[in-house]
Amino acid sequence: MYIRHLQVTDFRSWDHVDVPLDPGPSVLVGQNGRGKTNLLEAIGYVATLSSHRVATDAPLVRQGCERALVRTAVVNEDRELTVELEIAAGRANRARVNRGAVGRPRDVLGILRTVLFSPEDLALVRGDPGERRKFLDELLVQRAPRYAGVRSDYEKVLKQRNALLKSAGKKRGDDPYAASTLDVWDDHLSKAGAHLLAARLNLVADLAPHTAEAYAGVAPDSRPAHITYRSSLGEALPEGYGEPSGERADPERLAEVLRVALGESRAAELERGVSLVGPHRDELDLVLGDTPAKGYASHGESWSFALALRLGSYELLRGEAGGEPVLMLDDVFAELDKRRRARLAEVALGAEQVLVTAAVDEDVPTELTGVRFAVAEGEVTRG
Repeated sequence: MYIRHLQVTDFRSWDHVDVPLDPGPSVLVGQNGRGKTNLLEAIGYVATLSSHRVATDAPLVRQGCERALVRTAVVNEDRELTVELEIAAGRANRARVNRGAVGRPRDVLGILRTVLFSPEDLALVRGDPGERRKFLDELLVQRAPRYAGVRSDYEKVLKQRNALLKSAGKKRGDDPYAASTLDVWDDHLSKAGAHLLAARLNLVADLAPHTAEAYAGVAPDSRPAHITYRSSLGEALPEGYGEPSGERADPERLAEVLRVALGESRAAELERGVSLVGPHRDELDLVLGDTPAKGYASHGESWSFALALRLGSYELLRGEAGGEPVLMLDDVFAELDKRRRARLAEVALGAEQVLVTAAVDEDVPTELTGVRFAVAEGEVTRG
């Protein structure tokens, strides 16, 4: 899989730009603030319908404009599809494939798959659990686009159940109607949550060996790294779920376990007005040796773990059906030492397409010879 052409209009700092691309390495070089990252962000948005930098779409639309357009021509196994996204802050976005409108923007998911490594990835190690849950869910959607709907359904049910808990908790007494209504929402939440939880557990089981191997490659002198999924179900989670050699997680079994856990936590939930059990309370534990990476890893170890998560994701996706993902490296070589730079360059050389940004040519390893683009104020020039 590779991107043959990128066009953006009124996206971030870009008024309009067309960038023809080839398979293999392409390096975008320019001073900071010239819009290199914005171009990778636009590509990533086509793949995930989200930004790796901001939580909402509003900052993606150029100031003073009503909408932004991103168009990519994606080639996968000799078949080319053009994906166009219209991003309108405060209004529903629209999508087209080969000039034809699709029912929902998420219908384009799966056409383009990407793995992006950027300075923001330190948050995967040092940030709060929401960063790691987002990482898992975005990788899950790239792996199987239907999980975008599963995640959306869960978030809607969770919002409704939290609203009911809050209102029922304020009454400070037994309310048979509220109790029966909560029973219904418990059922909805357990079913929706079980599908999301099972998918995450199976994803972590598959991703863990790739991540451990990638970490050993970029930090061979460090302690071994491993990842585990910590569920809010605690010991009620069936044994072996989420482990590489364990049983594959079964949504039906998890739905029943979730339903029981919700009943047991109802009193506490009514008191606090929030749902205390479910995938929204879970964590991806990152461990070095016998200690958590968060709070204990050095700066170099944190960078290595973040890189290992992305390289592990890349190896996982490229080994499955759907097309090898486009690898994007956003201004990261300057942050890495010689060994990590060499390992990352080695992986990048094997990619069908890799897009690299850098402030100066010297930041890019010499092994990554390929097409060079000069990024200046408002223009991209192919060298």
